Amino acid sequence: MNEPVFDSYFYDEQAFNLHDAAYKPLKQAQAPATPLNIPPLLTPDKVDGDDVYYTVTAQAGATQLLPGEKTKTWGFNASMLGQTVVFERGKTYHMHLVNHLPEVTTFHWHGLEIPGPIEDGGCHAPVYPGEARDVTFKIIQPAATAWLHAHPCPETAYQVWQGLATMAIIHDQEEASLPLPHTYGVDDLPLILQDRNFHAGNQFDYRADYDPDGVQGDTAVINATVNPYFDVTTQRLRLRILNGSNRREYRLHFSDDLTFTQIGSDLSFLPHPVKLKKLMTTCAERQEIVVDFTGYQPGDTVTLYSDDSPLVEFRIHEFTPAGEELPTTLTKIDYPTPDPSLPVKQVVMSGMDETVMIDGKKFQMDRIDYTMPMGKCQLWDITNTNDMNGGMIHPFHMHGCAFEIVSRNGQEPYPFEHGLNDTVAVNPGEHVIIKVYFQVPGVFMYHCHIIEHEDGGMMAQLKVVDPAAPDREYHLLNHMTLMEAFAKERGVTMDELWLGGMDSYKKMGMHM
Repeated sequence: MNEPVFDSYFYDEQAFNLHDAAYKPLKQAQAPATPLNIPPLLTPDKVDGDDVYYTVTAQAGATQLLPGEKTKTWGFNASMLGQTVVFERGKTYHMHLVNHLPEVTTFHWHGLEIPGPIEDGGCHAPVYPGEARDVTFKIIQPAATAWLHAHPCPETAYQVWQGLATMAIIHDQEEASLPLPHTYGVDDLPLILQDRNFHAGNQFDYRADYDPDGVQGDTAVINATVNPYFDVTTQRLRLRILNGSNRREYRLHFSDDLTFTQIGSDLSFLPHPVKLKKLMTTCAERQEIVVDFTGYQPGDTVTLYSDDSPLVEFRIHEFTPAGEELPTTLTKIDYPTPDPSLPVKQVVMSGMDETVMIDGKKFQMDRIDYTMPMGKCQLWDITNTNDMNGGMIHPFHMHGCAFEIVSRNGQEPYPFEHGLNDTVAVNPGEHVIIKVYFQVPGVFMYHCHIIEHEDGGMMAQLKVVDPAAPDREYHLLNHMTLMEAFAKERGVTMDELWLGGMDSYKKMGMHM
């Protein structure tokens, strides 16, 4: 029987960000085609059995993105983005986190199921300029594509825009046993999708571009490359797609209406592969897909597009047949059953621009909004009530856990949503039910991952209680602590300090 091929973006077309009055369509940059940058793998400082030691350094640099002047950028162990961090399930990682930037930052391991708030690296784990922080955690989750990005409130969006985002890959034995592309940089590729505006001298100017509904650029920048191409030397390519943009949704499709196969979501393989011609990815989501170039000849090209804008050109060279077919079963998802003693947790995302909130409140760093037990599964009902100007899609993200999507407005999730996730895009007026289960304790944030929205207060915080240590308390910073640090580092008074998220509080008469 032929497998179905899905030819739909599934989400509410009227809420696509291309209908936003502030939408910036992508345009082809006046720059030569350039080989796709493949970030190198980060080399461990030391490996001692199942203990692995890494140093990750946030640093300033300059990157040749366009002809002419280099662009001043930030990165992790690189001038922009970073070196790819590799984890293996069951091993313990000792991370030495160093800040060589001129301002405070944090190192958030987006997608890792590790304790919070310090190991998780959110806003309560600052690393000040010239200083370092050491954290240790064990990888307890299955193979997946995660990422590392800065998360200092309320300056996350600016620091990601400057370049502080890089991929992290988790391997396990199940993945190793599957007949999938496995050679990093050859047939297993990171594909970090971002966009930028370039101002005088090829520089970024985040404040000039600021939009409280999310900053967008008119130039696609893929793996810190403009107008990239990749030389294909294998029949199949495995693309680990990360939407690392502040705001932009990407509606992906290939030239020739080429069918591709999705094998993974944010935090696991899908139980079974799904064949697609179109795929929309919203901020922070990851999708693993396999593209098969059977039928193409050396000299042919295949282009990955978002809407009608080219992102990456794949140049076909001689390749040998792949041999074994892709498996029809990839994994089994054994997610816990919801505990009947726990009520359904309601979460409401509302507003646009400066009015964004969760459950009618803006985020406060020193406030716990919800408490739940570790080791018990609970249903969460995520609602997007936004209906301004037709509404907008909000990508809902949770730190510290992998959740399972149960339903959308009472219906089955989309065909490609049957894996484990940490981010789910919610249409206007929609209820998405998810199963939430924490394997680790701590304080964790949950928020819209349009990054300007989280900076502007569309974020909340929960405490996950370990039954073995129910009275454990956590030291929580407040916004003022970080804002005063930013002011001091920039040599300005608090009255002169500008951080994009501050405006969203001020314009609603609120204090951070």
